[in-house]
Amino acid sequence: MSSAALIYRSTRQAHVRGLRGSLERCQAQAAARVPANNNSTLAPNNHHHRDRSGLTAAPGTHQDVPPELPPFGHSKPFRFTQPPNPSWKLGQKSRPSVTHDATEDMRKRWDMESTTPRDAYKLMTSAIVPRPIALVSTLSNEGIANLAPFSYFSMISHNPPMVSVSFSMSKRRPKDTRDNILSTKQFTVNIISDSFVEAANSTSVESPASMDEWVIGGLTPEPSVFVKPSLVRESSIGMECELYSFQDICAPKSSQITTTVVFGLIKYIHVRESVLDASKQSVDPAKLRPVSRLGGARYGRLTEAFELERIDWNNLGDTYNGLLG
Repeated sequence: MSSAALIYRSTRQAHVRGLRGSLERCQAQAAARVPANNNSTLAPNNHHHRDRSGLTAAPGTHQDVPPELPPFGHSKPFRFTQPPNPSWKLGQKSRPSVTHDATEDMRKRWDMESTTPRDAYKLMTSAIVPRPIALVSTLSNEGIANLAPFSYFSMISHNPPMVSVSFSMSKRRPKDTRDNILSTKQFTVNIISDSFVEAANSTSVESPASMDEWVIGGLTPEPSVFVKPSLVRESSIGMECELYSFQDICAPKSSQITTTVVFGLIKYIHVRESVLDASKQSVDPAKLRPVSRLGGARYGRLTEAFELERIDWNNLGDTYNGLLG
């Protein structure tokens, strides 16, 4: 291990020990404020729970699980199936959905210019699904670590290799992750698997600035190669990113910044060999077990997939002309 890594580890361990004591004191104080006979489900306190991507953090150290829900199927295997309509032919009308007929149902319309941001959030985050989740690690100029999940995240390009992460601005306080990226020009993106999704979700808590999300989530920092922010050891895929550019976005007819989009140039991608497929060049989704963001407090996971080859125009022959009549 390099001397820099040893210094990092020693400093990090001392920092974590101090923060762990602070966290335990805060938890004890919070527990003392909850009446002993209060068996009701606690509602999130908006003053203590930060929404960094729409990820909703449950108060306390656990979530109250509805007893009627089946347990999570840890051993449920991933499988490939046939496409939904294997006999479909070019020009053929699509069949109705198993839940509704999309061609016959009436549409409800939203005029987005008159829709409130709150209602737009509910609609769009439930409609644009599933969304991959980036667990973003950053450092401030003072070296303070920050860790937070974001589902406004996407691959932008493979040439150059680039990702984007968007930050919705809060009136109460700016985003630590956004500020850190704009000031230090560095961050890491870590892909979330179902094995540590609760831990990743806990880092979305709106904690005091002195609190360390790494400690709250019980997650392990791993030294990067190119950038200073750490990778997340529990994540099978980590990307070291350098700020390429950013774009502040204002609401129409307003000068107030409501969103910032950052574009990160990927310098290194780290992938656990255990999640690679037989070619050792691609990731096997059955091994990665990624989770995705849905609307509300809902998440999804990948358990089935099917393949559809892109149609080659050269092989269509007279089919297209026949469709024209």
